[in-house]
Amino acid sequence: MQRFVSTTIAAQGYRVVTADDGAGALAQAETHNPDLVLLDLGLPDMDGVDVAIRLREWSRAPILILSARGQEQDKVSALDAGANDFVTKPFAVGELLARMRVWLRETQRAGDAGASIVEIGGLRLDLGRRVCSVEGSEVRLTPTEYKLFALLMKHAGKVLTHEQILREVWGPAYVKETQYLRVYMGTLRRKIERDAARPRYLITEPGVGYRLRE
Repeated sequence: MQRFVSTTIAAQGYRVVTADDGAGALAQAETHNPDLVLLDLGLPDMDGVDVAIRLREWSRAPILILSARGQEQDKVSALDAGANDFVTKPFAVGELLARMRVWLRETQRAGDAGASIVEIGGLRLDLGRRVCSVEGSEVRLTPTEYKLFALLMKHAGKVLTHEQILREVWGPAYVKETQYLRVYMGTLRRKIERDAARPRYLITEPGVGYRLRE
């Protein structure tokens, strides 16, 4: 089932990471900070409900349960644990893909709620289209650079600690990788700032983190 589902999803253009048990799933989630989780309840080392509870301690990614358990109580337990949806085996692949698209859209809408376009000085971020522009010119950002820039734009004026940024953009496994963050901030400054050595927007707060100046 895992091979079939992962192959099918990958064929639709998604990047897929798999795990064979609950502990592996939690480790992979911390390392890759997924946008969406497909979770079976019948795992060899723990119940999938426990995995959902652990994931909800730090992740807001949609959790879709795939399970042969179809009893109402199983569904209630999974949803109460933080799962967003429940698909009972056997299921149609088309339906699974449709539900994935629905939850990914909902996540994007929730993240973009309140303002689809954020403008600060000469910076403009279109959250709906995921387009960044500086002084009217579009700037091409990698997916990670976009997530980092969007986080700073949404919290403009606020100091974000290294740990906050690393957890939000890369996941809990990276909260100590400040050098990793420093490298990405350098590449982002070279794309955003007129003079990366004297940044106007992306400000370093020594020993603490970064702030996007309003």
